[in-house]
Amino acid sequence: FGHKTINRTAVFTLPTEIMDFYKRHLEFVTQHAVDPDMRRYALPEEAARHYIDIDHYGEQPFDQVPRNWDEAVQKFTEDTMQAYGIVPWHVEKMYQRLIWAFKDRDVEYILKTSADIGHYIADAHVPLHTTENYNGQLTNQHGIHGFWESRLPEIYADDYNFFVGKARFINNPNELIWNTVEASHNALDSVLGFERALNESFPRDRKYAFEERGASTVKTYSRDYSAEYHVMLNHQVERRMRAAIITVGSFWYSAWIEAGKPNLTDNMKNLDNQRLLDEQRQLEADYQNRKVKSREHEE
Repeated sequence: FGHKTINRTAVFTLPTEIMDFYKRHLEFVTQHAVDPDMRRYALPEEAARHYIDIDHYGEQPFDQVPRNWDEAVQKFTEDTMQAYGIVPWHVEKMYQRLIWAFKDRDVEYILKTSADIGHYIADAHVPLHTTENYNGQLTNQHGIHGFWESRLPEIYADDYNFFVGKARFINNPNELIWNTVEASHNALDSVLGFERALNESFPRDRKYAFEERGASTVKTYSRDYSAEYHVMLNHQVERRMRAAIITVGSFWYSAWIEAGKPNLTDNMKNLDNQRLLDEQRQLEADYQNRKVKSREHEE
């Protein structure tokens, strides 16, 4: 829900000459916002693109980790970086790909890359994507990841203010994405600390509830527990989503400018909608099959 909302809303931050193109393909960049998550089950290298366990690198990690990819590889080795996440560097790589896509005026490549980079940028805005304690497993808070980034938006997004202004040209994409990661990491203490305090004071028999999701009944954080956490966070999730929206729009816009502001109406390479739909269905089917196998393995 969060990824689709961020990509969809980012379209409306764009200036008219590029917004018209994205609005024509609004459903594509919305629905394909979750493709990178579905690929995690199929591609071993995909997972590392969604996070960076920055706290692995010491007490002052932002002073220790080079922001340049080659310098970081030289200092830590690529195997280490893959093990602890590469999201800021991958956003930069996707940004270059989006520039190439615009230069080539390739509709399919533009849309796929736009949807993907939107996902990775959104992940960089999540505090729990910046820590080895990504799901509270190290502090007996297992499940907090989905609680913060899925449950709260599902309940409260209708009350969020997603009017974030207009996309802007990014002079230094590297600096922006690293500042994003740092801001996310700085919010981590609140994410974990508030939930820990709430768990200690909230009645245990009211922490969870069962809700219908399609044909299934699932156990999830109760609305009462979610409401208390939401108040304690003081709109933190909303703020990070707002920041993600304007950042996604700004990366799209900046890539278009860097490509020379190509005309996005005439003589574009065609989009094979049926083939893309078939690919999407296959990706979803593979994702569901791998989820079932994963649950069976755990059982």
